[in-house]
Amino acid sequence: MLQLEVAKRICAPPHTTHYGRLSVLCQWCADCSIGMKLPPGAFSPPPAVWSAVTLITPNPTQPSPDLFQAMEQVTAAAFGQRRKMLHSALKRLNGKALLTATEIDGTRRAETLTIAEFDQLARAYLALSHASH
Repeated sequence: MLQLEVAKRICAPPHTTHYGRLSVLCQWCADCSIGMKLPPGAFSPPPAVWSAVTLITPNPTQPSPDLFQAMEQVTAAAFGQRRKMLHSALKRLNGKALLTATEIDGTRRAETLTIAEFDQLARAYLALSHASH
């Protein structure tokens, strides 16, 4: 059980105000959904916020530690300045090469990318990082 606001962030789809780094990282590794919402009055003493039973089922295969670290870096950069376009937000990660490798339009914003597109960016970033070493 989590605060409803946190549950919404975990389970949010792209193109919504709650979609962000937490959404991408959680949904990349697990199937996430809100099972039930509970009002403050369901508890004693009542908290100031709604709560939600959040269902999180890990995927059978998980990313390697290197790939997970790449995803953390990509999402941190992409969502770090929410209103920036990807070509600007990913600049410090060699964003031009990442966007070219994945064929993702650099004028898009992070909140429009799907989990699969973030996966492509993380894999490309990991590959470019290994190639430069």
